[in-house]
Amino acid sequence: MTHPLNPAMSAATPPPVMEARRWLDGVSFSPDKPLINVSQAAPVDVPPLAMRRALAEIVMNTPEVHLYGPVLGLGALRAEVAQQWSTAYGGTISPAEVAITSGCNQAFAASISTLAGTGDEVILPTPWYFNHKMWLDMQGINAVPLPCGPDMLPSPEHAATLITPRTRAIVLVTPNNPTGAEYPANLLQKFYTLAKQNGIALIVDETYRDFDSRSGAPHDLFADPDWADTLIQLYSFSKAYRLTGHRVGAMVASTSRLAEVEKFLDTVAICPNQLGQFAALWGLQNLSRWLAGERDEILARRAAIQTGFAGLETKGWKLLGCGAYFAYVEHPFSIASDQLAQNLVREAAILTLPGTMFAPADDPSGARQLRIAFANIDVAGITTLFERLKNVDS
Repeated sequence: MTHPLNPAMSAATPPPVMEARRWLDGVSFSPDKPLINVSQAAPVDVPPLAMRRALAEIVMNTPEVHLYGPVLGLGALRAEVAQQWSTAYGGTISPAEVAITSGCNQAFAASISTLAGTGDEVILPTPWYFNHKMWLDMQGINAVPLPCGPDMLPSPEHAATLITPRTRAIVLVTPNNPTGAEYPANLLQKFYTLAKQNGIALIVDETYRDFDSRSGAPHDLFADPDWADTLIQLYSFSKAYRLTGHRVGAMVASTSRLAEVEKFLDTVAICPNQLGQFAALWGLQNLSRWLAGERDEILARRAAIQTGFAGLETKGWKLLGCGAYFAYVEHPFSIASDQLAQNLVREAAILTLPGTMFAPADDPSGARQLRIAFANIDVAGITTLFERLKNVDS
């Protein structure tokens, strides 16, 4: 007997990173040409030693870390986020306007669940972050594509033409996944004004904020005393402190919205991972200098991508965007990127994601593009990556 499936769930695409990993099945790699994995935008190194020691002490000596905690998160962590974000952005954020979530993906899912239902619309710039699109699909919410320009920046003027009575939110990711583009502060302000004028939400996902190449606050949206009427900000501690397995994210929003978010979180997780929250708090209080060093390393890799790409340009490749953990590129071949990406595993020992995973099915640009996530390859690894790509003739 075949049991029925929720059609919205079955229509959603499989998880792209897991699909790409299946391309490795049955493929062997030689010691002189090991796999270069640039498919997933997450650190694979463990947290720094000082944090691991602190966590060992917490596990042994803090009983509440093993118990249920508050649904909206550890009070001390919410307060620390509120204080640090208020200082960083030049605005006023209270602890009651911060929720801690089980990763940033859950923060997105929770925020959307308070905003939209079946048949509603949410505007996503394309190329989009695939998990955002997947969640909307699974909820029966229509993702409305907003194609970015050649500079990989979305247009607020174009977005204005896409707003309908069913539009509930515009979602921006900056620095962007998958393109790496850093959205200028004035662009974010235009989107904020557009959302405010139309009575919809502006969701700004700043997962990669700590690796922005610019100094100072990336925007001043929190400086508006009424920011909570429009803005929802999302953040991840996973990238900053290598806490991917602990699943800790954050959402900053109005207290009235977080009252609704609490219903969602209590139903799906009861509370965020307690140990991960203590880790995030310890990181915020103790690892600013270490995190600055991590940022410097990522910026050095970004520079290596930008300077080293010239050798690929002579082969017809184009660098469309570069920032945070990502280089977004256009390939010169006649085959589609989803087939090219699979060929690269066998022919060049490179695992990357095709642009088709970040674009609507009817958007031909996805077939020409690839995302390279360079968080886990150093400058020498980037040089090797480019040498292999130069020799590809698919």
